[in-house]
Amino acid sequence: MIPGWWRQASQELAAADPVLAMLVERYADTALASRGDPFATLARSIVGQQISVPAADSVWRKLAYAVPEFVPEALLATDPVTLRGAGLSARKVEYLVDLAGHFVSGALAVERWSAMSDAEVIAELTAVRGIGVWTAEMFLIFNLLRPDVLPLDDIGLQRAVALHYAGGERPSRRALAAQGERWRPWRSVATWYLWRSLDPVPVAY
Repeated sequence: MIPGWWRQASQELAAADPVLAMLVERYADTALASRGDPFATLARSIVGQQISVPAADSVWRKLAYAVPEFVPEALLATDPVTLRGAGLSARKVEYLVDLAGHFVSGALAVERWSAMSDAEVIAELTAVRGIGVWTAEMFLIFNLLRPDVLPLDDIGLQRAVALHYAGGERPSRRALAAQGERWRPWRSVATWYLWRSLDPVPVAY
């Protein structure tokens, strides 16, 4: 599922920013897309915390094998030892179980999110153990396809801004936020293209 506003966003960013113009042209054949599965997106984000992308992909494949029907009820029914066997730490197992419990209990009500602001969704998601602001922001970008999210704590975004805009010097949060103001109302899109500049494989959750 690709957002209907993607082409407009890319064109407007390219017209306003020479760096993004180059990246939009380079990656014209791809776009941000949603997998459409809120539980799996959040679970992938938890799995990927503090490990490399290849390591996270490896753990996710093993986890998908251990829980073939990856839905909250199935995860709750899986022995924690089996989940640990997929390469998850004990803490990440706890986080995934807590996430699944929130879905099953209705504490996370997917049907409400489309009518909620970014800040409201972040507040609801960060009530789940193991989900911080960064993870919630990834969810806004990759599942809800919100167009104007700027994940200030994202290391990839910091590295890309350092590379393309700051002569290799890592920007402060204040400087990064100021840079992001130039990309409104398409900060998610600018972030996605900057991620691509570092890794030819599209980021996905």
